Amino acid sequence: MNLLFSNDTRGAYPQSWYAATATPLAPFTPLQGETRADVCIVGGGYTGLSAALHLAEIGADVVLLDAHRVGFGASGRNGGQLGTGQRQDQITLEKMVGADNARLLWDLGEDAKALVRGLIAKHGIDCYLKDGIAWAASRPADVTDLHDYAEHLQTRYGYDKITALDRDAFHALCPSPDYIGGTLDMGAAHLHPLRLALGLAEAAAKAGARLHERSHVHDIKHGSKVTVRTDAGHVIADQVILAGNGYLGGLDRQVTARVMPINNYVIATEPLGDDAAKVLTQDVAVADSRFVVNYFRLTHDRRLLFGGGETYGYRFPSDIAALVRKPLSEIFPHLRDVRIDHAWGGTLAITLKRMPYLARVQPNILSSSGYSGHGVGTAIQAGKLLAEATRGASPGFDAFNTVPHVPFPGGGLMRTSILKLGMSWYAMRDRLGV
Repeated sequence: MNLLFSNDTRGAYPQSWYAATATPLAPFTPLQGETRADVCIVGGGYTGLSAALHLAEIGADVVLLDAHRVGFGASGRNGGQLGTGQRQDQITLEKMVGADNARLLWDLGEDAKALVRGLIAKHGIDCYLKDGIAWAASRPADVTDLHDYAEHLQTRYGYDKITALDRDAFHALCPSPDYIGGTLDMGAAHLHPLRLALGLAEAAAKAGARLHERSHVHDIKHGSKVTVRTDAGHVIADQVILAGNGYLGGLDRQVTARVMPINNYVIATEPLGDDAAKVLTQDVAVADSRFVVNYFRLTHDRRLLFGGGETYGYRFPSDIAALVRKPLSEIFPHLRDVRIDHAWGGTLAITLKRMPYLARVQPNILSSSGYSGHGVGTAIQAGKLLAEATRGASPGFDAFNTVPHVPFPGGGLMRTSILKLGMSWYAMRDRLGV
């Protein structure tokens, strides 16, 4: 079974609030016959679109292939949070890679936010970019951890855009009875992810990249020239960038062993009107400290967009709205019966270290994936770093390679079962409050 085609209509965006509030681009034609390129990119999400844009802007001949539509996958379905730093916190990274490399990764995280903001401004992408992400805690120990981490960023990294919030201050921002404190990061931001992806695709095409939709890559033949095959054609390229993330499938075994696809779910409620103030009093996004994170924000039309729940098989559940309503009702009991107008799922990818896996898997094949829920800024930056690496040295690409990545235990056959057991343990810990 192929995740590309397990849950969605071929060549169509999911029935999400994002798809309902974005203006789609005219379809890009499927690849037909043979073509040649300097670089062939597999995947039309943030990573692939960013790589295509940056390569085209320096005059490279680029072909991008997507099995569905550009922005079809996680890039067009996610919570829209442009977070600070990396997926792992800086304290963990300092232990993992040392203080100097942790500083490099911090700087890359700041550069990623600036890159996204710069691309939005440069290309006039209307994606409702707004400042602010709050981190919420439901347990006293988690409040302490969040406050200590804010102080760490302030003192060690000079980051002055994050503020610790006690119970009263947090409730003034987010009146959920579940949360007892947290932090507010005004250097982070939130946005409409599909509009961002479509804007990047339009910019890449204008810069000269050749984009092909409905062009499913099913085979890659290695060699001094790489041949990338679809059902109706093939690309002969000097170099290849693999940017499929959770939808990469078995195109490269080295990546597959280290990157695990999982499914996550999002709903959008009916417009809340004046009741929106019972959810948030500022136009910021929120993510909480649970192991399986709940994340939410208000949309420009005053709906609650709420993400929660994960599954680890191929199929989405038959009733996504019911799955997400459970954590929604825990956080906002007064909304337990709210009408849900949109419910959708998507496939992202994680690594054991919860850091992206950037690798040169063959001398002329590069890959980036495994953003672990922190992909809005990181994936777009990864595309830029991969573009640099095709031209020569990329210090940023090398910095991510300081993170030690190991395969998931159990290999391709057992890793999903092992992951499900581990996730179940953490979910039980959250429910018990320990």
